[in-house]
Amino acid sequence: MLSRYSLIFILLVFLFPGCSQQKGTTSYDDPGRPAYGDMIVMASIGEASNLIPLLSTDSASHDITGLIYNGLVKYDKDLNIVGDLAESWDISKDGLAITFHLKKGVKWHDGRPFTARDVMYTYGVTVDPKTPTAYAGDFQLVKKAEVLDDHTFRATYDKPFAPALISWAAAIMPAHLLEGKDITESPLARKPVGTGPFVFREWVPGDRIILAANRDYFEGRPYIDRYMMRVIPDSATMFLELKHYGIDMMDLAPLQFLKQTDYPRFKKEYNKFKYLAFLYTYLGFNLKHGLFKDKRVRQAISCAIDKKEIIDGVLLGLGEEATGPFTPNMWAYNGSVKRYPYSKEKALALLKEAGYEKGPGGILQKNGSPFEFTVLVNQGNTVRIQCAELIQRRLSEVGITMKIRVLEWASLINEFIDKRNFDAVILGWAITPEPDPYDLWHSSKQGPKELNFVSFENKEVDELIVKARHTFDREARKRYYGRFQEIIAEEAPYVFLFYPYATVAVHKRFKGIEPAAAGLMYDFIKWYVPENQRRYTTNAALSP
Repeated sequence: MLSRYSLIFILLVFLFPGCSQQKGTTSYDDPGRPAYGDMIVMASIGEASNLIPLLSTDSASHDITGLIYNGLVKYDKDLNIVGDLAESWDISKDGLAITFHLKKGVKWHDGRPFTARDVMYTYGVTVDPKTPTAYAGDFQLVKKAEVLDDHTFRATYDKPFAPALISWAAAIMPAHLLEGKDITESPLARKPVGTGPFVFREWVPGDRIILAANRDYFEGRPYIDRYMMRVIPDSATMFLELKHYGIDMMDLAPLQFLKQTDYPRFKKEYNKFKYLAFLYTYLGFNLKHGLFKDKRVRQAISCAIDKKEIIDGVLLGLGEEATGPFTPNMWAYNGSVKRYPYSKEKALALLKEAGYEKGPGGILQKNGSPFEFTVLVNQGNTVRIQCAELIQRRLSEVGITMKIRVLEWASLINEFIDKRNFDAVILGWAITPEPDPYDLWHSSKQGPKELNFVSFENKEVDELIVKARHTFDREARKRYYGRFQEIIAEEAPYVFLFYPYATVAVHKRFKGIEPAAAGLMYDFIKWYVPENQRRYTTNAALSP
């Protein structure tokens, strides 16, 4: 069912003071000249939960905070590690110490100078056991953190840590606003203050978040004056908004990408991009649930699901069969792990081994209890909902009853995932090019708000993850990760469904977009709209 948003298209000029819509442009094919102005309107099916990145794990929050905060380092377009808040760094000969030389003249959005004190605060609050964060693991390996002067910070480790450098891509927090206070009670959760290219302006719950360009940004003022994220919890409604100029950019569903945008007006006004993203979608089991403690049951469900049917029928071919927690464009990917080709017969044989027999109506049962469970899916994600429906049908063919419950995103995360109150769930992980899987798969990462919420535990996996973290030899790391993937495939805590292609539409008035290994948004501050193609006139970008 379409949400209430499908009934109304409201001109943004009336909703957002300081913005008015311009009409009549030249051809969007004209590249024009870079100019400051206009606004980009994005959309999310889920609302942000917390704009302190240390405390949030959802993509809606990180899409916003990624524009507000900086780390010491970041990935460039080709996935090389380059400086962000750090001008440069020195690594000791033994690889155990990194000395960061911080950029001078960087200011927080409230005008206070950024210094090494902020880096030290971020380190300290991250490893503080009172902080409910999923990201403490990397910083816990720092043996000693030191502020050498206002613009020099050193982290020393007691043993080699391969992801050490990229771990400092974590968002640096403002010490002057948080030091000595309970970060979980900070107003920055709703009104963040960062060093990044965009400054927080407004959050209307359930509706929108607005950011303004930081004209004092140390890498140069962004060309786009305003960034708006609208909450539209239905992908069909979101697509209607795209076609009616309510938003400028969205991830298209496969049918939208291949069929529903294949007409002259859309092609005239929008560019479409397709690339294999660092993403995978999975069916995850709560391993504390009695039904899923036996790996033969999990393997049986893997055999009972036709992944090709999902890729062809739901993704329309815009994806690849997933085999594990790394994507094929990662150096650590092992494509030779155990696979589970669709086989009803194999599924039934495994279930029989696990003690299940056909009962009344063909429903599997064990000790008189029918095999039934509920899978949770987030509202607005039609791909996941359709996957659930196909899985439901296939499991019914082997005598398993799977119910589907669709939940609003924040409720799904806060009331069910975080509280481990679920049987199974269909979700996806966006991962980084650094393959370290500690936060998702190490048995120690099962606490509140942590990411191993399926409660996977395996001693050898723990050992392999730790060994891989503590060697700089990439070939050795690849061997450790290869074995790690073999165990995950055998244990089947997830049914890895597919690696989707990113399928994105962006209005053609936005220029300077250069797709690369890092995707599209890595250089968003360089996107621009030629003056004669602007849709919105906005107030000039405001200083902090």
